Amino acid sequence: MQALHTRDDLPLHLRRWTLKSGARGVVLIVHGLGEHIGRYDALAAVLNRAGWDVAGYDHRGHGASGGRRGTIAQPDSLLDDLAVVIDALHSEPQRPLVLLGHSMGGLVAARFVAEAFAAPRAQWSRPVHALVLSSPALDPGMNGAQRALLALLGRLAPQLAVGNGLKPAWISNDPAVVRAYIDDPLVHDRVTPMLVRFIVEAGEQVRRVASRWCVPTLLLWAGADRCVAAAGSAAFAAAAPGAWLTHTCYPQMAHEIFNEPDREQPLAELTRWLGTLPFGAAARPQE
Repeated sequence: MQALHTRDDLPLHLRRWTLKSGARGVVLIVHGLGEHIGRYDALAAVLNRAGWDVAGYDHRGHGASGGRRGTIAQPDSLLDDLAVVIDALHSEPQRPLVLLGHSMGGLVAARFVAEAFAAPRAQWSRPVHALVLSSPALDPGMNGAQRALLALLGRLAPQLAVGNGLKPAWISNDPAVVRAYIDDPLVHDRVTPMLVRFIVEAGEQVRRVASRWCVPTLLLWAGADRCVAAAGSAAFAAAAPGAWLTHTCYPQMAHEIFNEPDREQPLAELTRWLGTLPFGAAARPQE
């Protein structure tokens, strides 16, 4: 385990699952809303067996990282924090880097990659070699009334932490996964208007640039998702160039596809796709 600090000096908890030798590169896991990187031990073990070093971190306001639960200081805080982690990983000899983001983490990872299409780019922009998205929150599924309330609270109380409205039973069809989530003391349900606004606006930005996508990307999403709108992933899949995007919807699965009873299907697709990436000593990231 390793401790980093955000640019506004919050402790940022980093976790490593490292092979002794011969790794193809690093998969950096970006976790979802309200959870923490400790929930990804099983996924990291699968990636290790496939020949990848794995790293992950707790977002600010989550897990063992600093910050009030569910809050962000600035609209770009989560993106800037991801850059801090990438810089720490690249302090070693540079190797191929794959971002793997789930849910809100998938949104953060996709928005991070989408900045490559901006001019000028934000200071936190960094190149990556490839991207994996697991049920990303590209569309939180908010209705008109919820959006109106968000606009009001965003003006009056942008840092007011409230319940996120998501039920633990929605994350998986595996009762053991749901029970572990409920019993996990590091899991929380807090969210602020500023964070929700980031989620809404970042998803819109990613969908707007989907047709220009030119980073190798694997998109896997749950068709029976109740935590985010599956339509966001479907819209991205329809717009992104097929030469750069591989995608699969699992129609009967709940939100956490890698924690479903039939998890072997998406896990096999993940490791198979990672094995097709043309990474070698001279691999270059997508700018």
